[in-house]
Amino acid sequence: MNYHQALKFLRQLTKFGINLGLGRMEELLRRLGDPHRRLRFFHIGGTNGKGSVAAMVATILQVAGYRVGLFTSPHLHSYTERIRLDGQEIPKEDVAYLLTLLRPVLEDMVKDGFEHPTEFEVTTALALYYFAEVKPDYVVLEVGLGGSIDSTNIIPASEVSIITNVGLDHMEYLGATLPEIAREKAGIIKEDGVVVTGVDKPEPLEVIEKACQQKGATLYRLGRDIHFKEVALSQEGGELDWEGLGRCYQGLKISLLGRHQLINASLAVAAIEAARRHRGLRVTEDQIREGLAKVFWPGRLEVVGKNPLVILDGAHNYDGALALKQALEEIFSYRHLILVLGMLADKEREKMVSLLAPLAQRVIVTRPNSPRAGDWEKLAFYARRFTPHVQAVRNISQALQIALSLAGPEDLICATGSLYMIADARKWFLKHKKEDFAVK
Repeated sequence: MNYHQALKFLRQLTKFGINLGLGRMEELLRRLGDPHRRLRFFHIGGTNGKGSVAAMVATILQVAGYRVGLFTSPHLHSYTERIRLDGQEIPKEDVAYLLTLLRPVLEDMVKDGFEHPTEFEVTTALALYYFAEVKPDYVVLEVGLGGSIDSTNIIPASEVSIITNVGLDHMEYLGATLPEIAREKAGIIKEDGVVVTGVDKPEPLEVIEKACQQKGATLYRLGRDIHFKEVALSQEGGELDWEGLGRCYQGLKISLLGRHQLINASLAVAAIEAARRHRGLRVTEDQIREGLAKVFWPGRLEVVGKNPLVILDGAHNYDGALALKQALEEIFSYRHLILVLGMLADKEREKMVSLLAPLAQRVIVTRPNSPRAGDWEKLAFYARRFTPHVQAVRNISQALQIALSLAGPEDLICATGSLYMIADARKWFLKHKKEDFAVK
């Protein structure tokens, strides 16, 4: 099959939905020769920030001269974004080739009485097979959903497991309380492993500590073993002093925006230092500095327009909205805020709106391009509790055009609420705002 046929085949697999469990992955990878057993991993889970941390860890490793695979999800514009080698997306021809190879294996599994693997399981298997073929020194692997029975947790061991934080999200799959969700996320902790976490809430932290004790894993905690101090925070990035694991770094600069990215950077540096201490990783201070300074992760407080200022942020749950709110209050200066908001119906929409809408002089509600958008216009009902100037516009492109027509040169437009919506918004700006913009 060619690349377009491969994407069509993958889309057909979405009918299998989210079906957590490792049985199908074990069988599928067994039939593929267990490619995951030939690789070394940094495994990254958590409610928020895991993509940013993954990008930071991968970039530092690349700068240090290692050959690095990176697996993340979801993608913004192209399926190939999910699987990278040394920053380069997997060639479309390789996606087509690997799915041509995988398809009969999947069909044989079903004939033998196994459930059909889900789209994410097939994608994970494709990535692991690809990485085993191209032989990176390390693979930075982002958890898809939860941890314990997520398909990425098929890996037998990791150099370091990172749990960024624990918040309320995907509760229909992971549990209704923070301790329940923490138990799922703690599932990526391996026997005699090394763990880094930014979790600071007592109940989920207790779950993680207990899991480490049971598995004989070494735990490094932000706030106890790892410390950072904010030096600077601006529209250009951030700067922090970092200390932990016997090391101290002054004035580390990061290119990603927001106070939460200082936390993510602290966890990324801690993972590198933990791998240095426990796994023999060789990375210098200069390489850490260069990696943090050059990392790029689109759709996360990304500035895509000036005069007026336009930012895109993929916040899609309460904690993400809180980080965005802090950034809007602390980093950006503007006269009026115009909020373009599109959220999936299964998210905590009312709570997110209560954080963000009070900051805005105008809210434009739009529909994310997803079957899960549901009663998307209800967002406008929630927003009107905080500001009278609310309108609902189904088409994302039209919503952005209205926002730009309303904004003065000193105003700020913020599009947020869902990565699905942000992907379409970013695509629109790539097409229409080239003369004004830094969209990479």
